[in-house]
Amino acid sequence: EYIIRVQRGVSTENSWQIVRRYSDFDLLNNSLQISALSLPLPPKKLIGNMEREFIAERQKGLQAYLDVITTHHILSNCELVKKFLDPNSYSVNYTGIAETLGVLMLSEPKWEVVEPLKDIGWRIRKKYFLMKIKNQPKERLVLSWADLGPDKYLSDRDLQYAVKLLSSCSHPYIYKITFATANESSALVIRPFSEKGTLKDLIYKAKPKDPFLKKYCNPKKIQGLELQQIKTYGRQILEVLKFLHEKGFPYGHLHSANVMLDGDTCKLLDLENSLLGLPSFYRSYFSQFRKINTLEGVDVHCFGHLLYEMTYGRPPDTIPVESFPPAPSVFVVSVLESILTCEALKNGMPAVSRLLQMPLFSDVLLTNSEKPQFKIPTKLKEALKISKECIEKRLTEEQKLIHQHRRLTRAQSHHGSEEEKKKRKILARKKSKRSANESGEEHSAKYSNSNNSAGSGASSPLTSPSSPTPPSTAGASSIPPAPPLPPAAPAPSTEVPTSQPDASRGALLSSIQNFQKGTLKKTQTCDYSAPRIS
Repeated sequence: EYIIRVQRGVSTENSWQIVRRYSDFDLLNNSLQISALSLPLPPKKLIGNMEREFIAERQKGLQAYLDVITTHHILSNCELVKKFLDPNSYSVNYTGIAETLGVLMLSEPKWEVVEPLKDIGWRIRKKYFLMKIKNQPKERLVLSWADLGPDKYLSDRDLQYAVKLLSSCSHPYIYKITFATANESSALVIRPFSEKGTLKDLIYKAKPKDPFLKKYCNPKKIQGLELQQIKTYGRQILEVLKFLHEKGFPYGHLHSANVMLDGDTCKLLDLENSLLGLPSFYRSYFSQFRKINTLEGVDVHCFGHLLYEMTYGRPPDTIPVESFPPAPSVFVVSVLESILTCEALKNGMPAVSRLLQMPLFSDVLLTNSEKPQFKIPTKLKEALKISKECIEKRLTEEQKLIHQHRRLTRAQSHHGSEEEKKKRKILARKKSKRSANESGEEHSAKYSNSNNSAGSGASSPLTSPSSPTPPSTAGASSIPPAPPLPPAAPAPSTEVPTSQPDASRGALLSSIQNFQKGTLKKTQTCDYSAPRIS
C-alpha cells in the first residue's frame, strides 16, 4: 500500500492522506486509456514485487505518474482523477437530478428524455441529457443540469429571476436558450442540439457526443483553422463579449467548447455559468497572474487561449508563451503577444475594444443584421454588479495567496539548492580560516610583547605582586588564560601569557640578564687531580 498526501490549493491546512494499492493505480490508468495518451505507469511485476529496492523504485514511478496526470489540464479536471485523489468530496447527486427532471416532466409534458450524454463536458457536477419534443420527434434538444458553485453571490430570488431572463436574450452571437430555471441548489437549462458541435469539435475534428477525454486529450491530427475563419470567428466572439460587458453581465467562461457553430457564425454558450458561480475552465492559469483581476481581463485572457487554439490546432504548452510558431498572419501573432506573453501578463490585459481595433479584426465585415436585445431590470443590474465585484475580490485574494506561496517556495528552493549550499560552505571555510589567522596573529603578538618586556629590564608581570606566577601544572596540556592586568599596573599592555612554558622561559632569561659576578662567594678547593708520589 502507498500513502498519498493530497493538497488543494496553497494552504497546507487543506490537505489529507489517502491509501492506494498498485491495483488502484492500474484501474485508474485503464480508465484513462480513453484519452489515448501515453501515461508513465510503472509496469506490473509478478515475481519479486515485495523486494525493498523494487518497492522504492515503483514508488518513484508512481509519483512521476501522479505528477503527469495532475499537471495535465484536462486530466486533472476529470472526474476519474478527482475521485481517485478525493473520494469523499466527489459524488454526484443523481437523486437531485432525477427529482429535478421529474418536476420538469410534470410541468412541461411536451419534452421527453432520449438518453444521457455521458461525460461530454469537463465539469464533474454538470450533467447532460438529449431531449426531444413529443410532437416534433426529429428535433433534438440538450438539457444541462448543474450544481451551484463557489462564486454564487446572487440571492436565491435574484438567481432564479436572472436565470429565467436568459431565455429572453436575443443576440446574433449568443446561442438561443429554450428554457431555464433554478432553485436554491442547482439550475437546469435546455437548448437546441447542434449536430455540428462546438468550435472545439471543429478544431479537433471530433464528434459532439463523444466523451470529453476522447475528443480533446490527444487529437489524431493537429491543424489550425484558415485565416479567414480565425478573423471572422474572433471578431464575432469579441463583439458578444463587448455586448455583455456593456450590459454589466459577468461572463468569464470563454473557451472553444463554449462556442457553438451555426453555419459560419459563432455563438456563445453557457451564460448561466457566471450566475451559478461555477469556476472557469482556465482559472488555474489566470489565477497565477495578479494583473488579471477583473472579469473583462479574464475574458480577454481566455480569448488568447481560444485564438491560439484556432491558429495552431492545439492549446499552448505553457503560459506565458515565450515564442510563437509560424502563423497564417503576423497580425495573429501580434494579438497573441498582447495577451499571452510574459510582458502582457505582467502589465495587464488589453481591453476588448482595443482588440477590436487591431488589424486582425478591424477589417472584418459582419453581415448579420439581427438587433441585440437583452433587457435587465435596474434592480437586477445592481445585484449583478455586486456579484461581479465579489467574484473579482475572491479572485484577487486567491491570487495574493498564490503569490505569497510562490515567493516562499522560491526562497526555500534557493536556500536549499546545491549551489547555495556550496556558497555557504565556502563562506564558512573562509570565515573559519580568517578566524584562525587572527587567533594566530594575536598569539604571536602576545609572545613578542612578553619577550620585549623581559629584555628591557622591566619587572615581569609574572613576578609582580598584582599577578602572581600561576602554579605549575605538570602533565596538563594547556592552562586557561589569566585575567588582564589592572589599570594601575606598569607599562605592559598585553595579557598574561597563556602557557606555563612561556612564563618559565621569561623568568629564566630575566635571571640570566640580572646576574652579577660580584655576589659570588670565594671558596677554597682541594685539587686531587694532580698525581701523587709516595
